[in-house]
Amino acid sequence: MNYLNLSKPIFLFMLFSFFINCSKEEQIKKTEILPTTLKVQTYANLSAPQSGGQGQPVAGSFTKFCFSKNEIVTDDSWDIAFRGTTILVNGGTAIGIADEPTRTGSGGVSTVDGIFTEVATAESLIFKQDGTSEALYAIPIGSGKGWYTYNSTTNIISPTPGKVYVVKTHDGKYAKMEIISYYKDAPATPDVTSLSRYFTFRFVYQPSGTGLN
Repeated sequence: MNYLNLSKPIFLFMLFSFFINCSKEEQIKKTEILPTTLKVQTYANLSAPQSGGQGQPVAGSFTKFCFSKNEIVTDDSWDIAFRGTTILVNGGTAIGIADEPTRTGSGGVSTVDGIFTEVATAESLIFKQDGTSEALYAIPIGSGKGWYTYNSTTNIISPTPGKVYVVKTHDGKYAKMEIISYYKDAPATPDVTSLSRYFTFRFVYQPSGTGLN
């Protein structure tokens, strides 16, 4: 009788442990099959000042941005860099412009015509780098040629609709970016009083794989 009394608690404990382990295994399986949801992030008012312009030599430090950190950086971990209307990528070779940051990465950019939310993957895209014979700038500059259009009547720079930039980062990851505004606080209808050279853009960063949604 003593043996039976002792074995009953042991049996119940083993049964309880079995259900706990099964429950943990079931939770692990559920976690494994859940899809990873990538976050759409917005960076507002990235300052991209320059000196010169309007016929004078352009100069000034570029503002360097890292997608994985979602912040401005001063080291070599940058992915793209801004100065005025010029955007550089951390990949390729020097273009030969003043105060150009040193490229240490393997980054590139693919321009996709489409809707930001519908650009779903970086797979099979062709990525351009700065300083190549194919394109001096991976993100072309000039009104109507690249990311913006300049209205000479209103003197307003507007991001070109339907342009999504898939960026291969300095360390071989991926992000997609859409430029929202070139003016501070992203006014819906900027005018001559709006402060320019302040980029607002939204992006999705992919730390693993090529999916962008």
